[in-house]
Amino acid sequence: MLDGLSGIRHVSYWLDEAGAAPPPPTGETGPLPASTDVVVIGAGYTGLAAALHTCRGGRDTLVLDAGEPGFGCSTRNGGQISTSVKPSLASLAARFGPDRAGGIRAEGRAALDWIGNFVADEGIDCDFQRCGRFHAAHTPRHYEQLARDAETMRREEGIESFVVREAEQRAELGTDSYFGGVVFPRHCALQPAKYHRGLLDRARGAGARVIGQCPAIAVDAAGGGFDVRTPRGTVRARDVIVATNGYTTGLVPWLRRRVIPIGSYIIVTEELPPALVDRLFPTGRIASDTCKVVYYYRTTPDRRRIAFGGRVSAGETDPAISAPRLYEAMCRVFPDLRDHGITHAWSGTVAYSFDELAHTGVHEGIHYALGYCGSGVSMASYLGMRAGQKVLGLAEGRTAFDDLPFPTRLFYSGKPWFLPAAVAWYRWKDARQHRHARRRAQPV
Repeated sequence: MLDGLSGIRHVSYWLDEAGAAPPPPTGETGPLPASTDVVVIGAGYTGLAAALHTCRGGRDTLVLDAGEPGFGCSTRNGGQISTSVKPSLASLAARFGPDRAGGIRAEGRAALDWIGNFVADEGIDCDFQRCGRFHAAHTPRHYEQLARDAETMRREEGIESFVVREAEQRAELGTDSYFGGVVFPRHCALQPAKYHRGLLDRARGAGARVIGQCPAIAVDAAGGGFDVRTPRGTVRARDVIVATNGYTTGLVPWLRRRVIPIGSYIIVTEELPPALVDRLFPTGRIASDTCKVVYYYRTTPDRRRIAFGGRVSAGETDPAISAPRLYEAMCRVFPDLRDHGITHAWSGTVAYSFDELAHTGVHEGIHYALGYCGSGVSMASYLGMRAGQKVLGLAEGRTAFDDLPFPTRLFYSGKPWFLPAAVAWYRWKDARQHRHARRRAQPV
């Protein structure tokens, strides 16, 4: 095994890099307030965006987190930003009708535009770039499907894109592992921990109390509001927003039964020669592929390293186990990285829904927004903002996601016993399709 796989830091590279700035204060000390207007549960992107807007709307707001603010996937993701809605317009139309389908897809585009404007308007220093995404096809059949889908999205939804054939692929990505792909020029990237730091600073600046290491233990309806019980006491709140996504517990069992927690794993290389980075990422775009168990990767904002993420085991595992496997996957895509080590390996938990859609609304008086299906940087922030607006009673808080059917499965209680088998099947299928495609591509 490469010596560069020893001595790896099992922490998010983004947190290490953001550590050059003064760290944010940890959970506030002192007693909790006896009452407040709004309690937000979860101090990630969703919760902080909601709290920022409720505070600016004049509501006294308390944010609680079971760990340190940002402990979860808000500082552990890849920092890639897309339109965040996975199902196609046609598949959504078959389920909800053309008008609702168009509205759902439009929310994804709105979230993408919103986050760029929000970062600029708030002056958040988070290395935001509208660099575009190269979405690579792992078989010729997937390339043809990508090209057809891209044309449909341009024609029906006005989504800008262009196809890149296999022969021109190295102008976009320095690899021969794929069979071409599609570029989406409006997709973006940012430094996740710096973005979270900016959200946290602005929420606190607006008056929100953000308290870490203080889990909500129970939420009980009481007197036209709610009693939120914690290890530090009980807080009476008029409104409660649950913003826990991949870290959703049994606090609201109805929600836990509707989201599937899935681990996503990332490694970051050591500093690389600039010429190598330029050869592998000539355009500086973020990248992903069409595998069902997807890989995603990018350069760090300073273009000195490569971050490579994906899922490398059927069940949840430890970064010490995932790192060598991710390294091998990275080197299959980029053989030139075989001579270079990695310095960081970590994981975070995302939340999938059974219908591959984000969900927001109100259940038994409790507001919620979660289930971003691995594409939550813009959508989590956007739906958090909308949840805050709904608490304020603003009409613009409503979205096309509100009151969608939120499916679960019989006997599912929040522990995805079925996940290892499903992931193993899809990984086998991805590998088989790629091997078969490569054999057919070999000259006779």
